[in-house]
Amino acid sequence: MSNFRWVICGLLFLATTINYMDRQVLSLTWKDFIAPEFHWTDANYGKITAFFSIFYAIANLFAGKFIDWMGTKKGYLIAIFVWSVGACLHAACGWVAMQVEGYSTVAELGQLTGDAAVALATVSMYLFLSCRMVLALGEAGNFPAAIKVTAEYFPKKDRAFSTSIFNSGASVGALVAPLSIPLLARAWGWEMAFIVIGVLGFLWMGLWLWLYEKPHKSPYVNQAELNYIEQDSDISEVQDKKEPKEDKAIPFFKCFTYKQTWSFIVGKLMTDGVWWFFLFWAPAYFSEQGYRSDSGMGIALIFTLYLIVTVLSIGGGYLPTYFVEKKGMNPYLGRMRAMLIFACFPLLGLFAQPMSTVSPWWPAILIGLLGAGHQAWSANLFSTIGDMFPKSTIGTITGIGSMAGGLGSFAINYCSGEFFDWAAVQGANFSFFGFEGKPAAYMVVFCICAVAYLIGWCIMKALVPKYKPIVME
Repeated sequence: MSNFRWVICGLLFLATTINYMDRQVLSLTWKDFIAPEFHWTDANYGKITAFFSIFYAIANLFAGKFIDWMGTKKGYLIAIFVWSVGACLHAACGWVAMQVEGYSTVAELGQLTGDAAVALATVSMYLFLSCRMVLALGEAGNFPAAIKVTAEYFPKKDRAFSTSIFNSGASVGALVAPLSIPLLARAWGWEMAFIVIGVLGFLWMGLWLWLYEKPHKSPYVNQAELNYIEQDSDISEVQDKKEPKEDKAIPFFKCFTYKQTWSFIVGKLMTDGVWWFFLFWAPAYFSEQGYRSDSGMGIALIFTLYLIVTVLSIGGGYLPTYFVEKKGMNPYLGRMRAMLIFACFPLLGLFAQPMSTVSPWWPAILIGLLGAGHQAWSANLFSTIGDMFPKSTIGTITGIGSMAGGLGSFAINYCSGEFFDWAAVQGANFSFFGFEGKPAAYMVVFCICAVAYLIGWCIMKALVPKYKPIVME
């Protein structure tokens, strides 16, 4: 049997890695490089990340349907082209802001005060928001396309594991980013960091054009592998590499009539914002403690955090396979059992802020464990779609759920930015669990993140207590 499905899985992993590196450039450069030039506050950055999330949410509502309509090959190509263009456009924001406000050198910017500084911060913020909108439009296509490809190339019992592999690209991207982006920004300017990382997407497009076809059309997939891939289907559909019969698609608005759809929506709404919060704010959090993103200690802390996420999260995709093969559970029950276990990992986030008083390594380790739990949770959450819905509708459901995740991210990032600025002004007048000012605000947000997964799991279980796939007549 050929094993070309793992090459395709590798391509999905690479695309997801690039996706998250493009997303991370801003979070690793804003506090130490961009904010000093353009006088950004936490609220300015919070608005950018929040509105990126809402752009992403809206785009996701249509991205899944677009991927189902366009097909995975063309749809994925268009998505990564758009987000790579958006990533590169960020590099021009500083120059355009200077032209709009009438400044000719960066040195002039640092001397600004009062209304002039506020005006520059506002103009530059909206320019970055415009580029984030383009980035979000393209990035919205990544997960619907990747989940659809996973359903095409893997049987149900392997989908959580293959999804966990490509989904680990999110943590690998976040792992590689602190090792490269701050150093690029320090050596050649923050603008070059956006350009170099953005160009990687265009290189990926060449690999996708060369290697991807549907399994029954691929010259790299032999009959034995095709039979393995299609083991959940009637064997007559895969004999002689014939094209399998296409499932009847569920109309878009009808999707919302199923509890299975709402279960996925709740899972994404409650938990995606947690991951995005730490993705966007962890570098700033350590910078607040005195460790710049381009310092040796700052790089080490972020690297350690995402190393833990990367190493531990991949194994999370295997756990439901163990429950299915060794314990005899159906795929959905095995997946939900695994997700309950992973929902307990984020509870460690309750101790991140208290332990920061002992050493900055403790929050890096504890947030890393929280992130590993999220990535394992996310891989299994995505796989529940393939358990419940026909392949023809997987992209649509993924897009709907990702839209909900974007809404959750909008809420937590927007509120956090405003909350952190407010808490910094309040100082000792605001306290929580023994912390005052901005550290107290971080403690509040960490507590919310810690319990979100268990609440989400309980609601999902109440909506869909048993395995119940949707079959279109």
